[in-house]
Parts: sequence; structure tokens; C-alpha cells
Amino acid sequence: MFRVIRGCVGLIAICFALMVQAQDFEAVKRAAEQGNVLAQTSLGAAYYFGQGVAQNYVEAERWYRKAAEQGDVIAQVALGLMYAEGQGVTPNDTESVSWYRKAALQENAVAQASLGMMYAEGRGVAKNDVEAVRWTRRAAEQGNVLAQTNLGAMYVTGRGLTQNFDEAVKWYHLAAEQGFAPAQTKLGAMYMEGWGVPRDDAEAVKWFRKAAVQGYKPAQDALNSMKK
Repeated sequence: MFRVIRGCVGLIAICFALMVQAQDFEAVKRAAEQGNVLAQTSLGAAYYFGQGVAQNYVEAERWYRKAAEQGDVIAQVALGLMYAEGQGVTPNDTESVSWYRKAALQENAVAQASLGMMYAEGRGVAKNDVEAVRWTRRAAEQGNVLAQTNLGAMYVTGRGLTQNFDEAVKWYHLAAEQGFAPAQTKLGAMYMEGWGVPRDDAEAVKWFRKAAVQGYKPAQDALNSMKK
């Protein structure tokens, strides 16, 4: 799932990196050195993605931290991811949780979804299904597809809340309609099993196929299984 988070962060942060390409790199660097938050985040993203400069996670972390310490939410989320995955730093889940929380409290949905996952997995914080649901729901209500999918799964298993297949279908459907392949696959499975919806193989195939054409292997496997 952290690959998904990286993608969410990337879609936002790459915009900052492209700003460096569009402008003079040295000018952006000078602004960053003078404490400009946007420039610091842009520079961090440029080093992280290797846009306009050689990729360098150590430098990315340095500039993200400068911006994050000034309260920039994108930099805070990026730092949370870097500490979770050990990019340019020694892996440290406690540090990751700290940065995710700072951004989550500013209502950043990616950070809230990430923090929910950390609570669900007990990474950098004591495992707590109720807290996992709380943060996941806050992100899901903002339309975050990862959080919507995770919340749906929580309703299926009854982790941190009362099991409710109807609610699971609702959240899977919201994410699936946004084109999120994991949610489409899970929604297809709900139709295949008749959980929270009437059993409907045609509807199951429809959602499996939407995910499969995106190259999502679990959906491709489910389609092959149904053909057999």
C-alpha cells in the first residue's frame, strides 16, 4: 500500500519539481536558502524525483525538512513517506508517524490515510484499530481513494467498528468510481459473493475488467478464475 501512497504524494510533489524545471534552478535554490517554503518544497521534490537535477534522496530530505518545519503539509507527508521507506534516511516508523500526524492535523487526506495505515499495522505507534478507523474515515470523507478502499475493508472484517457489508460496498463504490483498481477489484468480489449487494456475476465481471485493463493483477486473476 505504501506504493500507492508514494503515487499520491508523487502526483502532488511532481508539480513542485516541474516548477524547478520551468524556472532557473539556481534562482529556486537561492529562494530556498533564503527560507522560502514553496521553493524549499519544490527543491525537495526536484531532488526526490530527479527533475532538473540528479536524483538525491539525502538532499530531498534536507529540503523537505526545512519546509516541513515551517508547516508545509506536502513536505511533511513526503518526510513521513521517506522515513517509512528509508529513502535518504534510516527507516524510522516513529518519525514517519510524527510527520504524518502533523500533516493529518492540517486535514491533509494523504497524511490521514497514511496515519490510519500506521495505526492499523502498529508501525511507529501502538496498534489501534479504533484510531485506524478514525483517521481513515477522515481521509475517506475527503474523497481519498486509498482511505475509502481501506475503510471498506475495515467494514468487511469488522476491525475497529461493527461489520457492515452495506457500508463496505458504499466505500468501495466511491473509490471504484474514481478509477482506483484495488477498490474496483474489491467491489467486484462483493458482487461475486453477494455481500452487501445481490449476487451478480455480470456486475462482478464489469468491475474486475475495469481494474484488469489497468494492469492490476488481482483483478486479472479474478477474471481468469471466473472464466474457468
